[in-house]
Formats: sequence, structure tokens, C-alpha cells
Amino acid sequence: MISTLTIPALPEGWAAEKDFKPIGKITKDHATQRTIEPVGPHFLAHARRARHKRTFSEDDRIQAQERAKKVEENDESDISEPEDPMLLARDAKDWKNQDHYKVLGLSKFRYKATEEQIKRAHRKKVLRHHPDKRAATGKTEDDSFFKCIQKATEVLLDPVTRRQFDSVDEEAEVEPPTKKQLTKGNFYKLWGNVFKAEARFSKTHPVPLFGDNKSSKEDVEAFYNFWYNFDSWRTFEYLDEDVPDDNENRDQKRHTERKNANARKKKKVEDNARLRKLLDDCSAGDERIKRFRQEANAAKNKKRLEREAAEKKAADDAAAKKAADEAAAKEAEEKAKVDREAGKKAKEAAKTAVKKNKRVLRGSVKDANYFVAGDASAATIDAVLGDVELVQAKVDPEEIAALAAKLNGLKVADEIKAVWKEEVGRLVAAGKVKEAEIKALN
Repeated sequence: MISTLTIPALPEGWAAEKDFKPIGKITKDHATQRTIEPVGPHFLAHARRARHKRTFSEDDRIQAQERAKKVEENDESDISEPEDPMLLARDAKDWKNQDHYKVLGLSKFRYKATEEQIKRAHRKKVLRHHPDKRAATGKTEDDSFFKCIQKATEVLLDPVTRRQFDSVDEEAEVEPPTKKQLTKGNFYKLWGNVFKAEARFSKTHPVPLFGDNKSSKEDVEAFYNFWYNFDSWRTFEYLDEDVPDDNENRDQKRHTERKNANARKKKKVEDNARLRKLLDDCSAGDERIKRFRQEANAAKNKKRLEREAAEKKAADDAAAKKAADEAAAKEAEEKAKVDREAGKKAKEAAKTAVKKNKRVLRGSVKDANYFVAGDASAATIDAVLGDVELVQAKVDPEEIAALAAKLNGLKVADEIKAVWKEEVGRLVAAGKVKEAEIKALN
């Protein structure tokens, strides 16, 4: 086997007259013919060509077809969607209304499809629908669907245009469950799938999970608070009307841009209303919320009952205290009344006793005939009674009672006078009476 070598091209402007510098001469003695044997994969390729009597170009073409077939078979596990004949008949000019994921056979992946999956799907579709291959197989269809494939790949491999397409991809949405579906008891699973699909539009991650009937009150409140304040990145540019690329018609261009901006704003409002309705419908049937409300009401009622019981107890205690205070006041008033009456009686008794004792004192001097023999003169009587009144004025009721007790029962004048004289002496000694003031009883 003789190998041929390609001599590299000479540099531009090269000239033999000025640039060629020979270093020796080539003669037939310098050429050596050698036999080269293929080894490894080259030997297998040589044997395959020899066995099937193929040329290099024929073998390369057949090997390329087999490799393409192998690629298709290897990709079959991930991309195995049957091609809809209606899809193959799509007009390439209507690419904006086509389902790019479906064109590439990625319907089951959609926004979850990775870049590698998109590239593999594109490779598989190209190998199947490339115009050259279809021509080689004798098929005469136009290359419209091939252009759809190229456009789908272009849109999905560009992060910006893919995000715009995903923003309006209705096929990725999960319809809210119907009442009939919810009667089967799969409320949390069905609604969970709805919000899992909606979560792809969230600017904030991670997105709270919907949970189940065992979710805590805090988790349920966090879920609904997140979604009622949902921050979506959907902008709906993909549905924009094409802006004229005509510099001469600037008014039309600005009009279209304003029209697109207003349309996006309207769609954003409609989408927010749609999402809020989903949340309202979901929360209306969420048994967890009903249970939490019942528990809150029960706790509220319990607190109310406890407060009312405490207020009733406080009122009862106040009423009891008031009744006790009134009873105590009444009892104290009655006791004071009794004490006043007793005091009044005691004072009256004391007054009576004092009067009685004073009568005893006056009676004692009378019984003693005013301490004279024969009839006592008026002057003598006045003098004796004057001393008696003076003594009575200088002593207290107890002393009067004590003096009356001493005088009570005495009949002998000398004994009576002796008692008076003793009492006068005591008063004089105590300084209560002056001796000069006493006229008859000293």
C-alpha cells in the first residue's frame, strides 16, 4: 500500500528566483518504496471494504448511515414520540404558532428538557428529515418540516427565546381539578400538580409545597401567602406582533411597540386574575383551612368563656364582698346603737346613782341635825349644805359613791361628822379644797 502526501501550498508572494534555497539534490536513489499494512480499526475497515468490495467513499457513506441509525436507536429511550402526520405538514412560515417541544419530540419534557436533550432530539430529527437523506431514500416532500425543526432548535437553545416561549406554553399548564375529580379524595395531589406546574414561573425559589392533610398551620399559611403574593417572570413577549423593520415608517413601528406593550400588560393582568381564582377555588375547598378556622374559633370561644367566667367570678366576689361589707356595716351600726343605748343607760344610771349618792350625802348631814344640838338655824343649815355642795363639786362620781357608801346606814352624828371630817381632810391634803373654804365640816 503506497501512501500519498499532499505538499503544502507555497506562501503568497513566494518566488523561486529569490526565495528558493536548495540544500541538496533528489535522485532516484533517494526514493524508497515501502509496504504499509493497516492495523487496528484501519485493518477492520480494510477487511470490510475488501469483503463487500466497496470503495472508500461507498464504505464511508454506509458507515455514516449505520452510525445515524445507531444514534436514533440510542435516543429512542428518551425521545420516542410518534410523529403526527399533521405536524409533518406544517408550514415553516407559521413557526411562531408551532409547538417547538412537540416538533422535536420533547412533549413529555417541555420546560424541564435539558440543553443536551434538545441537542439530541435535534440530531435525531435532522438525521430523519434532512432533505439530502429524504432525497436519497426517494421521498420528494419539501423541506418545510426540516425548517420547523431548525427553528424549534434555534428557539429552545437560546435562553431568552426559550423563556419567552415557555412563558406562553399552554401545553405545560395543568388544568385545575373538577368537582367530579375532587370527589375521589385526591384533593391534595390534584391541586399540588397544578401549583407545581405554575411554580415554573416563580422568580423566587424554592417554592413552598402544597403539602397534605398533615401539614402544619404555619406551612399552609406560608404556602398561601407565597402564592397570593406570587412574583412571576411571565412577560408574554412571544405573542408580540412583529415590529416593522422599516426605518422610514417609524410611526408604524412605535404604534406596534405600544400595542405590544399594552397587550403584554393586559395578559399579565389576566394571568394574575387567573392565578388568584385558582387560589380562591383551592382555598375554598381546603379542609385544612376549615379545620384551622374551627380550631381558632374553638380557642377564641374558650378564651371568651374563660373571660366571661372570670368576669362572673369577679362580679360574684364583688357582690359577696359588698354584701359582707354591708352586713358588717349593719352589724357595726347595730352594735354601735346597742353601745350607745347601753352608754346612755349607763350614763343615766350613773346620773341616777350620783343623784342618789348626793341625796345620801345631804341626808347624812340632815340625819346628824347639821351637827348641832336642838333646832339648827338656817345659817347653820346653809353652812353645812354649802360644805356638802363644795365637796361634791370637788370629787368624781366614784368618790361620791365611796363617800356615800361610808355614810349609808350611819345614824350617830359624831360618826357621820367623823366621816365628813376625814373626807374633807383628804381633799385638803390633795389640794382639791382649801381649808379656809370649809366652814362647818372641819
